[in-house]
Amino acid sequence: MKQAGLTSTQLLVVIVVIGIVAAVFLAPRILGQAGKVLQAQAAEEIETIGIALDQYAKDNGDYPSTEQGLAALWEKPELPPIPTNWAGPYLKIPITTDPWGNEYVYIRPGVHDRYGYDLLSFGRDGTEGGTGDAEEVVSWIRPDE
Repeated sequence: MKQAGLTSTQLLVVIVVIGIVAAVFLAPRILGQAGKVLQAQAAEEIETIGIALDQYAKDNGDYPSTEQGLAALWEKPELPPIPTNWAGPYLKIPITTDPWGNEYVYIRPGVHDRYGYDLLSFGRDGTEGGTGDAEEVVSWIRPDE
């Protein structure tokens, strides 16, 4: 008597084909979401650093200089202007690099915020310009937003 149905080898081939088709169509969407997650993480870190910078400025009358950098948030600066009321650390855990491993860029006074600072991540590619997850994440409000 002959039995109808699929052999285990045929079933395995069908599962592999379905897996390949799913990977081809779903992988780009999943990887695209990963880029958005890293962009959101960079924006959140910039916000956290911004809050610490504001607290530093409140205590000391001004933001750290570009030369003092973000390190002034967890170590009392030894470069002028020496803060007189440093009450840090202002960050429990130093945040120096963005989610892609590139250094955050801190400029005081800022180009975009002359009275404050500019803080940015260059995104995935680590260079100026780009779109998607290669776009910069910045501390200032862009005119197109």
